[in-house]
Amino acid sequence: QVQLVESGGGLVQAGDSLRLSCAASGITFSSYPMDWFRQAPGKEREFVAVISSRATTYYADSVKGRFSISRDNAKNTVYLQMNSLKPEDTAVYYCAARMSYYISQRASDMSYWGKGTLVTVSS
Repeated sequence: QVQLVESGGGLVQAGDSLRLSCAASGITFSSYPMDWFRQAPGKEREFVAVISSRATTYYADSVKGRFSISRDNAKNTVYLQMNSLKPEDTAVYYCAARMSYYISQRASDMSYWGKGTLVTVSS
């Protein structure tokens, strides 16, 4: 049974930092790309970042230069370091796994999802 469990969300002020974690089980974690998406109230789920099995990373333009995705294959965990947070970063953040060698930024391509962790950034 595949499980993705996010943690690390919370309430912060604009300009602060947070690190999200996503612990995976039930998959050969090191073999697959891992994504982070987010969904703000009343909006569609949107791509945030992806890291390939070889640790190549890609980011949405809205977070480039502020967020950093990384993975620890020994711990089956993917991280999202979020710096210089803005109120518009407020959302539920989800990690997702795609059972393919190839990366994707499309939510419809993901095979498994976590339940999400809420990040609230106050101004």
